[in-house]
Amino acid sequence: MTDQIKTKGSVTIVLFSGEMDKAIAAFVISTAAASMGMKVNIFFTFWGLNAIKKEGGLIKGQNWMQKMLNIMNYGHARKLALSKLNMMGMGPAMLKTMMSQKKVPSLHEFIKMASALGVKYYPCEMSMSVMGLKKEDFIDECQDVIGAVSYLAIAKESTINLFI
Repeated sequence: MTDQIKTKGSVTIVLFSGEMDKAIAAFVISTAAASMGMKVNIFFTFWGLNAIKKEGGLIKGQNWMQKMLNIMNYGHARKLALSKLNMMGMGPAMLKTMMSQKKVPSLHEFIKMASALGVKYYPCEMSMSVMGLKKEDFIDECQDVIGAVSYLAIAKESTINLFI
């Protein structure tokens, strides 16, 4: 086991899900890998973009369909639903309370911590275009907006690739 811990490499995560528990899993893995000295890149696409959206600004988009999608899909790290047992918002509140009681960081705290550890955040260019989002709609910790080709170039060099 100690030989494995000494091994450095890189981790690339595609965060497709916009659900709080899945986003937390991505950030638990990314902070663990970064703390082991691994390079970590997270590519946020479609609903996963919600994890790195700035708070506020409900209506985004250039046309009525994009605006409607962003109203129905309104989210940011503190507003994500659970994949199971959401219970009209009660589930996330309960999970946040239980996490706090066990001194587990919130998703918002994980995002800040991962960035401080050098984890790189890349919003998906195509998803942003479809949804009518711009780079300024996302948290400051985000790196460049990239597309699938750039993501694949990063993933190709990674030791571990995960899709969440």
